[in-house]
Amino acid sequence: MKVLTIVLAAIVALFVIVEVSLRLLFGFGNPLTYIADEKIGYLLAPNQRTRRFGNRIEINEYSMRSGAVTKERSPDTFRVLVLGDSIANGGWWTDQTNIISEMLAQQLREPDGETRGWGDGEMGRRGDGENFASSQNPIPPRPPLTRGEFKIQNSHVEVLNASANSWGPRNELAYLQRFGTFDAQVVVLIINTDDLFATTPSSVVVGRDRNYPDRKPPLAIVEAIARYLLPEQTIPELAQVNAEGGDRVGRNLEAIGKIQAMATSTNSHFLLVMTPLLREIGKPGPRDYEIKARSRIAEFTESQQLKYIDFLPVFNSIQLPETLYRDHIHLSPQGNQLVSKAISQGILDLVMGNR
Repeated sequence: MKVLTIVLAAIVALFVIVEVSLRLLFGFGNPLTYIADEKIGYLLAPNQRTRRFGNRIEINEYSMRSGAVTKERSPDTFRVLVLGDSIANGGWWTDQTNIISEMLAQQLREPDGETRGWGDGEMGRRGDGENFASSQNPIPPRPPLTRGEFKIQNSHVEVLNASANSWGPRNELAYLQRFGTFDAQVVVLIINTDDLFATTPSSVVVGRDRNYPDRKPPLAIVEAIARYLLPEQTIPELAQVNAEGGDRVGRNLEAIGKIQAMATSTNSHFLLVMTPLLREIGKPGPRDYEIKARSRIAEFTESQQLKYIDFLPVFNSIQLPETLYRDHIHLSPQGNQLVSKAISQGILDLVMGNR
């Protein structure tokens, strides 16, 4: 009996050690949860805070990856609303301080208002068909700008981050239709090449795909087993969603146009940003269907007179572009830093009236 008691005590102690270790070291047992939505598809459940693999994640009352925010902007606040998918959101692999929106806020708060990044070889493209710069035609460094010159002045700067993994333009439009622009002076939409082919919003993954849980697991051990040891659950309805036919690119461009129209209707500036997949960089470059889609979005932004930054030429100018990525699509902190600098410059140009 004594031996059995010792064995049971050892098992319980080991169980507790494993459970506590999984929670403290990796954040298991407290994943971000999602809620289904008929129009948006799904949202991060509001008011969450957690750490995953040491990375701090905060979700506010409007399902943004941001701190608490009021719906109306105070008069002394310069506010930017970022819309996007996992590129903007950063996911569990990015600490709150290293997501694009947080870096962008810090850059806009620079005390001297100095614009950095474009004059030293970083490049982009504007929606009116002009090039910001290219490796063959770099623009010279521009002189420092004071806050007064670009109308941010000494304002309190807020950059809100309304995003979720695998959102496309139609999800982002539905979010904007639900919650509005939050009185932001600038709306920034961050997409990647795959988003041009995104499907219609759907909630079929919520509570069924292990990456979109709708409740907390009872134990960290249960989550770890379900995530890494058990086979992934098949969702038959997902195949139907992914089989959406017709002109997906056209539908997503239409959604982008509606986002621009909503921003314009509230007197907000609008900036569209697109990051490439890692395999698009260098040779052989984008695939044929991606080249066609890229041509369509370029024509669309020109016809809409929409400010647009395409990061494919930017990343192609970097000697080691793989350092900008953590995988085939998501950016590293270095990639986020480069993108946020370019967005900061784009915002400054918009509020200064430069196209």
